[in-house]
Amino acid sequence: MSKSILITGASTGIGRALAFEFSRRGYALGLCSRRLELLELMRDELSRETKVVIAKLDVVEFKRVQEVLSRMAEELGGVEIVIANAGVAERSHPGEGTFYLDRNVIEINLLGAIATIDAGTDILKKEGGGQIVAISSVAGFRGLSSTPAYSASKAALSTYMEGIRNKLKEHKIVVTVLNPGFIDTPINTHRKSRPFVISAEKGARLMADMIEKKIWSSAVPVWPWSFITKIMRLVPERLWSKINV
Repeated sequence: MSKSILITGASTGIGRALAFEFSRRGYALGLCSRRLELLELMRDELSRETKVVIAKLDVVEFKRVQEVLSRMAEELGGVEIVIANAGVAERSHPGEGTFYLDRNVIEINLLGAIATIDAGTDILKKEGGGQIVAISSVAGFRGLSSTPAYSASKAALSTYMEGIRNKLKEHKIVVTVLNPGFIDTPINTHRKSRPFVISAEKGARLMADMIEKKIWSSAVPVWPWSFITKIMRLVPERLWSKINV
């Protein structure tokens, strides 16, 4: 079986960049997204030597996730890596009528990711092993005042991945969690400040390297975010509340 990978949320941002990076590395691609028309354009842009299977999928349609991913894996002739990447970020504050935004963030970023991981695990068990990857965020290390639901969703996703690691090891499935800092994608272009921002292409290259090395977890890029996240965790809550604006 040739190298192959499934990526959710593949039409824009990190998912799109990862698709092009893994194409350059010789992987067959199973790409899904809510916006099929963007995937169709991507398929035309990707190398003709890359086998590409696409499908329309909203990961909050939980009952369809297993069906769509399984069908794509079958069309690829098998799969080695499943990346739960689909995600959104919304600015929200309690008491301001934005609960519907928070619910959408949690459903996509957490429940949609878990549905993807569940379906991906089922596929990889049948393959005899492989790798499950979750794209989390450094925002999950502390609650951010502008996007609290996003921080909560990513913290919960990272904790979930940590919780399933030992069990999946029994099935020869590696569990990888990647925590990007600011990657230049549409999900964060609205922010006034994006410290240490890197291009989507560079971010995808770093993440692909980490995935191929089968690391358990890492900030992306490692420097300076590994250091920054350690400091974030050590800042006392009273001080964090003053600087977290």
